[in-house]
Amino acid sequence: MTLRQKFVAAFAAVAAVVAVTIGWVAYGTTEHALHNEINVSLVSAVSTLAAGGSLSSISLEGTQGAPGDQQHHGDGPSTMSETAQSVSVTGAVTHLSGVTVALPVSPRALQIAQGSTAGLRTIDQVVVGNTTYQVLTQSLGGTKGAVQVGRDLNEAARVLRNLAVVTVLVALAVLLVAGAAGWWLARRLTRRLTALTSMAETVGQHGSLDVAFAMPGRDEVGRLSSSLQSMVGELSRSKQAQQRLVQNAGHELRTPLTSLRTNVSVLRRLAELSPNSRQRLLDDVDGETRELTNLVNELVELAMDRRDTETAGPINLTALAKKVAAMFEHRSKRPILVHADTDTEAEAEAHVMIIGRPRALERAISNLLDNALKFDTGGGPVDLRITGDRIEVSDRGPGISLPDATRIFDRFYRADTARSMPGSGLGLAIVAEVAAAHGGASYAQPRPGGGARIGFTLGAETFLPNSNPQPAIT
Repeated sequence: MTLRQKFVAAFAAVAAVVAVTIGWVAYGTTEHALHNEINVSLVSAVSTLAAGGSLSSISLEGTQGAPGDQQHHGDGPSTMSETAQSVSVTGAVTHLSGVTVALPVSPRALQIAQGSTAGLRTIDQVVVGNTTYQVLTQSLGGTKGAVQVGRDLNEAARVLRNLAVVTVLVALAVLLVAGAAGWWLARRLTRRLTALTSMAETVGQHGSLDVAFAMPGRDEVGRLSSSLQSMVGELSRSKQAQQRLVQNAGHELRTPLTSLRTNVSVLRRLAELSPNSRQRLLDDVDGETRELTNLVNELVELAMDRRDTETAGPINLTALAKKVAAMFEHRSKRPILVHADTDTEAEAEAHVMIIGRPRALERAISNLLDNALKFDTGGGPVDLRITGDRIEVSDRGPGISLPDATRIFDRFYRADTARSMPGSGLGLAIVAEVAAAHGGASYAQPRPGGGARIGFTLGAETFLPNSNPQPAIT
C-alpha cells in the first residue's frame, strides 16, 4: 500500500468512526426521547381517567377499528393511536375510549388492579395482532380495580427505522466524501514526496548524480530535499575525486612500470653485462621496486582513508615529534633538530598536549621530514619546529617558488625541479588531509636565507584546556 493510499484509508476510517459515533448517539437520544414522550403522555392520560375525567379523544388523529388495523400512510399525517380500558379486581376488561382493542392484562397489572392502595402503577409492553402497545396501569384503590392506557409503538418504531436508514445513508455519504477529500489532500501532501522518490530511484537505477532535488518550502519535505541534494553533491564530489585519483594513479604508475619493463629486458642479457653494469641495473631495479611499493601503499591509504577510523586521544606532540625525528636521524644519518618556542622543556611538554590521531600525525610529520631530506642534500641539520598551533619543517634546499607553493599539496603534483627525484607526489597531499582532519590547514613558504618552510596548523579544538596555544607569528 502506497503512502497516498494509507492517507486515504486513514481519512476514510476516521470519518467512518465519527459518522457511526454521531449516528449511534443520535439514534439513542431519539429513541430515549420518543419513549419518554410516550410515558409522559400515558401518565397524563391515566391520571385523568383515575380522577374521574373523560377522555373524548385520546388518540392523536387516530382511527378506531379492528386491533392491529391502524394504517400509516406516507402521504397523510402520522398517527400514534391510544386506547383506554378499565380492569376489575377479577381481571374483567371494559373499553373506555380510543382505538377499540382489548389489551391483555399481565399478572403484574392484575396485581395492581387487586390492590387496595390507589395510585400504584406498572408499565408493560403487549402485542395485539401486529401492533405493539406500551401499557400503563394505575390502581384506583379499594375494590375499584385499575385503569389502563395503551399507546401504539409501531409509529415510534417506524420513526426509529427511518432514522437508522438515514443515519446509514449519511454515514456512507460522509465516508465517500471523506475518501474523496482524503485522496485530494493525500495527493497534495505526497506530491513532492512522490517527486523525490522518483528522483532518488533515478539516482539508484542509473547512477546519475546530476539530479536536482531542490523543493520549495521549509517543512520536512523541503528539509529532506535539501539533505538529499547535499548527499548527492557529496557523492558526486567523491566520485569525481575517485576518478581523478584513479587517473592520476594510472599516470604515476606508468613511469616505474615502464622502467621495470626496460630493466627486465636488459636482465635477459645479464650474462653480457659487466659486473659494474649488473650492479647498477640491480640497484635501479631495487630502487624502482621500492618506489612502486611506496606509491601503492600511499594510494591504498588515500583510497581507504584509514586514518578516519583511528581513535582520537591525548597526544604529547613534542614527544611524538622527537620520536619521529629520532627515527629519521637513525635512518638518514642526518641531524634533526626539534624546537619548541617555550622557556623550559617542561613548558614545552605541557604546551602541546592535544587530542588527535597519533598514527596520522606521525605519518604527516614523517612526510614533512622525508620531503625536506629529499631536497636538502647539503648534509646539514633539518629543523622541526613546534610553534603555537603549527608544526613546521625547514630545510636548506633549493627553495620553492610561489606558484609551486600553492600546488604542492595537490595529489600527484610535482614541481619541475622535483621530477627527476624519487617520490610519488602523494606525501604532502597526505599532510594536507591530516591537517584538515585536525581542524587545520597545510602551508608552504620560502625560508629566509634559502630553502623552504613546509608545515601545517592544528585547530584550536584539538588542544587540551591547559595547553592554551597561541598562534605563531610568521
